[in-house]
Amino acid sequence: MTQTIAEVELGPDPRAAYRDTLIDLAAEDPRVICLDSDTGGLENTFAERFPDRYINVGIAEANLMTVAAGLARRGFIPYVHTMATFATMRAAEFLKVDVVGNRLPVRVIATHGGLSAAHFGTTHFALEDLAVARALADLAVVVPGDGRQIGAATRQLHELPGPAYLRLGRSATPVPQGSAPDFRLGRARTLREGTDMTIVATGAMPLLFALEAASRLAGAGIDAEVLELHTLHPLDRDGLLAGCRGRAGVVTVEEHRPQGGAGDAVAEVVSAELAVPIRRVAVRGRPGARVAGQRDALEAHGVSADAVVEAAGRLLDHTQNTDRKTR
Repeated sequence: MTQTIAEVELGPDPRAAYRDTLIDLAAEDPRVICLDSDTGGLENTFAERFPDRYINVGIAEANLMTVAAGLARRGFIPYVHTMATFATMRAAEFLKVDVVGNRLPVRVIATHGGLSAAHFGTTHFALEDLAVARALADLAVVVPGDGRQIGAATRQLHELPGPAYLRLGRSATPVPQGSAPDFRLGRARTLREGTDMTIVATGAMPLLFALEAASRLAGAGIDAEVLELHTLHPLDRDGLLAGCRGRAGVVTVEEHRPQGGAGDAVAEVVSAELAVPIRRVAVRGRPGARVAGQRDALEAHGVSADAVVEAAGRLLDHTQNTDRKTR
């Protein structure tokens, strides 16, 4: 029986899970500095424990990046907090020049990723942030697909010598059944084995859509592997190739526009090495015509289990037609 997203247990609140880990890291490492931009929550958690290591620069994201770069140059490890669209759009030049350009150990914690803040309107959509982040050399880019990964992801990013971008959602989302996953930075994770085709998902909702679609495809006799790609840089080239080799095709699923995100990351690797077709499920059109929640907004703009099943069907039809023509 196919298990829908509504039937899956909710995971931890992503921002709370992250804050708990940050407080633990600060207790262990005196270099940790918390830089805030009026995001809310940190002043009642981190600041109460470590008031001398909490700085709220206000709604001034460009300044946020510059202050972080200065502190990092002095030997601290700053964690900067803002929404994903502001981190990569409003503060893009300062992230590029001050932080990434100097390879400084600044951790950008970008909340409200994708359409997780869709109810706030278009100003809070983050559908281009991964394209910007991936284009900045030496910036680690991580998008946990399971809230239970956030603690491990934060700790592993803490150990990096250079900058990092951690994209989080706004609220708790469903998590796949089973025990908490073993997060390994830069390593793709197989959630479901399959031999006919591969679905590569990045992000919490896309991952659940991918798993639901794979269950439905199985009912139609199609054995789909589901691969979670939570790290976009450094990209798990070997894992991607291993997961896509010998398949009839690949479907990518992401909470991002099709340009520059996870779909492009997969295509850059797979298309260069393997002769397999790729179909992309991503946010298309012009979201924001009406106020909607995250899942409704995603489904209205092309990201859903139905869309994954449809893309898989078109991919397999294309492969079968190609096979007939070459016989």
